[in-house]
Amino acid sequence: MDIDNVVSLIKDDLLLVEADLKKNLSCDVSLISKVGEYVLMSGGKRLRPVLLLLSSGLCGYSGNRHIPLASVMEFIHTATLLHDDVVDNAVIRRGNTSANSLWGNEASVLIGDYMYAKSFSVMIEDGDIRILNLLSKATTRMAEGEVLQLVKANDIEATEEDYINIITMKSAVLFSASCQTGAILADVSKEEEKALSSFGINLGIAFQLIDDSLDYTSQNEGFGKAIGADLQEGKMTLPLIEMLKKAEGSERKEVIGLMENEKDIKDADLKRVIELINKYHGIEYTISRAEGYIREAKKNLEIFKDSKHRQALLTICDFVLNRET
Repeated sequence: MDIDNVVSLIKDDLLLVEADLKKNLSCDVSLISKVGEYVLMSGGKRLRPVLLLLSSGLCGYSGNRHIPLASVMEFIHTATLLHDDVVDNAVIRRGNTSANSLWGNEASVLIGDYMYAKSFSVMIEDGDIRILNLLSKATTRMAEGEVLQLVKANDIEATEEDYINIITMKSAVLFSASCQTGAILADVSKEEEKALSSFGINLGIAFQLIDDSLDYTSQNEGFGKAIGADLQEGKMTLPLIEMLKKAEGSERKEVIGLMENEKDIKDADLKRVIELINKYHGIEYTISRAEGYIREAKKNLEIFKDSKHRQALLTICDFVLNRET
């Protein structure tokens, strides 16, 4: 099965999710609809809704609650992007001008807030306290992850453990919640629910590891953000952490000097950092760690009998590991 087969398997549901996203952006304040549609319709893989749809299908769910809840996952994710771009002073998102660059930081923050609020409104309407509890905890952990990343910005003593903790909270938690929600909808055993939750965590960590390696290596215009943006923003990602751990004293001092002047990192500076990351195999190490998490994610699915939905989730694992954008 390839990624096109995965999309084909759930294409009808994905169309319903898209319609639901547009419906939930409809309100009396035109700016909310305008900015929301700009961000939501400017690309994005819809990976979190896809995970919910596939997980619910894997567990044999046959109702229709999965559609609005899949939309919730994308709304929450989009809200974090709007807020992230303000924190990072980003000018590019998904290959387009960021919303904060077009409409300002105030609008981006407030519309991100609207998306969070709308998400919880939809969950209340769904009425399942288990799902509401799950996503309340997930969004809290995501906020904690964002703050921890801010605290660790330009921290040359940041460890791999610090980094994994940040990306687990900031990114993987929503992957996990998307998968676990599918299990809850189908009312499967606790063992199966836990397996899908763990699958989402492992997949989400791998996704962010690959994303952070692409920040230093991608030559693809579809990557959606400027190369070296993480360094410019002071983010201590694994390629950089691994290089700093292994670099010689003079090289380490050189990079630290650049990081202290992160708002004025020039192309030549970025090229030098990438050169050192490559010298100390920071990218290879990061990818190898992602491969390990993908192996664990695939093991998490062994509890389920073989099916098209299980094969689709395994394909998603390979897609995450091999993506270029």
